[in-house]
Amino acid sequence: MTGPGPLPAEAGGPPSELDKLRRRVAALSEKRDEAEARLHALLGALLSLDDVLADTRLRAGVLHAARSARETASAALALGEQIDAAHLMLRAEFERHDVSPMDVVGRAVDPAEMRVVGTEPHPDHPGGTVLRETVTGFRRGSDTLRAAQVVVSVPGPAPEPVSAPETEPGPVTESGPAADAVRAQPRRTTRAQRRLLRKPSVRRTRRPRRPRRTD
Repeated sequence: MTGPGPLPAEAGGPPSELDKLRRRVAALSEKRDEAEARLHALLGALLSLDDVLADTRLRAGVLHAARSARETASAALALGEQIDAAHLMLRAEFERHDVSPMDVVGRAVDPAEMRVVGTEPHPDHPGGTVLRETVTGFRRGSDTLRAAQVVVSVPGPAPEPVSAPETEPGPVTESGPAADAVRAQPRRTTRAQRRLLRKPSVRRTRRPRRPRRTD
């Protein structure tokens, strides 16, 4: 035999512990269903992105197989357009899920959203100003999804640009099978050189002329 079940709450009285538990379970089930629906939609959007990336891989193969400058330029342009399309598609899906990139360049460092990975002297910006991002940060709503990795300014003169040392062009030498084949060919001599190289004992003798016949 089982004992008596929990007594129902009196009408108009406070809810029983069982009613509170049922309400919590119902709320958690609703949140789980909502999370499942959002995950399903996100994965469905990523399938389209996978199609674009697969086509991008094919275009990269065409670029490597290009045999002329014209084919290379055309394949590189198509590959760049495909990469831009994939990036825009991904950013649009982020926006649909309330995920947006941070715009922190020119702002003061905020440890809650940024992580400093380097410093650089700059005469025009106060210390602690973000000069550039090395890794883009993202927000989801008002929460930080990923902190931005930034390079900030410090007081001091701007660093001078480092110029590459100038090198004088040296003599151009050919190498390879083609150059070896060229070297292997004997040099042509002129007619005057052939006369000098001829042995003195070897001389041409003129044939005697035949007398003309007179009728």
